[in-house]
Amino acid sequence: MTAIYDCSVDSELLTGMRLARSAIGRGELVVIPTDTVYGIAADAFAPNAVSRLLDAKGRDRTSPPPVLIPGVPTLDALASEVPPAVRELVGEFWPGGLTVILHAQPSLQWDLGETRGTVALRMPANPIALELLAETGPLAVSSANLSGEPSATTATDASDMLGDSVSVYLDGGPAGGSYEAIGEREGDTSSTIVDATGLAREGGRLRIVRAGVISRERIAAVVGEDLLEPERAAEGEPAPETAPEPEPAPEPATSADDGDAAAS
Repeated sequence: MTAIYDCSVDSELLTGMRLARSAIGRGELVVIPTDTVYGIAADAFAPNAVSRLLDAKGRDRTSPPPVLIPGVPTLDALASEVPPAVRELVGEFWPGGLTVILHAQPSLQWDLGETRGTVALRMPANPIALELLAETGPLAVSSANLSGEPSATTATDASDMLGDSVSVYLDGGPAGGSYEAIGEREGDTSSTIVDATGLAREGGRLRIVRAGVISRERIAAVVGEDLLEPERAAEGEPAPETAPEPEPAPEPATSADDGDAAAS
């Protein structure tokens, strides 16, 4: 069984982070804590690693993972355009439990799956995740669980489901404790996913495609209720995944946090 490194112990933190960086560099998988749920991470720019991530979860290319990033400058590097409303949202909720779907830079040399030119991005509020992201760059991160199973909120939960498909497990303690569990399932601390691609159209609005730890009311307080599509527009639709979080909506196609989280 793959070792779990307790990041509350300095020696294990140093060893675990070193091994995690090396594993990511080799195209292998690492489980990391985030503020919402635990995530299974791979180099976002290594197609074989992303494929390995999807295989470990039991997903296919129609469920592309979201991408965790270390800060807003990376948002500008990966998205082709960041509308003012999105800047207001990330200014309020990043780092934290908000995943934003945007059009990706067309020049990016990556293959996350059938994304239809979009990408789901989140900056997690977890020091271990942020330290690793600062050293590795953007990571494709899906919730650390098998497809159809509850999101993992501990490293042990993740290990029980994913086993030796993961090279390194970083244990940062229970995830999601700083949020009220208001997601779509009981006890769910997945990130909220907002599709901002519609803002590229005249009269387009933001669309909440998965309810999560950031409520619609809090989002409306930042951007205004009239900038959000009616709540019924998101009901009954499959949501993209986020983060360590469920996978992509048909339009746009992207998926963390996050039952998956944009651990995403």
